[in-house]
Amino acid sequence: MTSSFPDPHNRPDALGEGTTPPVCSAKGCREPAIWALRWNNPRLHSAGRRKTWVACDAHRAQLAEFLDLRGFLRATEPLAGQPGQ
Repeated sequence: MTSSFPDPHNRPDALGEGTTPPVCSAKGCREPAIWALRWNNPRLHSAGRRKTWVACDAHRAQLAEFLDLRGFLRATEPLAGQPGQ
């Protein structure tokens, strides 16, 4: 069974902080990311800490639902620096 959830071993620069543009965090997806899903696991992270998954339009809802069902999703917002920002 193939999952579309993020592969933590294949995203060294998912936010595009280097020279590569941000790509969707869904496993196997190479589409440009335009959404930032801010989350934390309250059992592991302090209340103020936010981790980020980035998503294309096609995977935003699926990734957000995965995080929300676990009580991890804190915010979904347009990714900074994208067209229209």
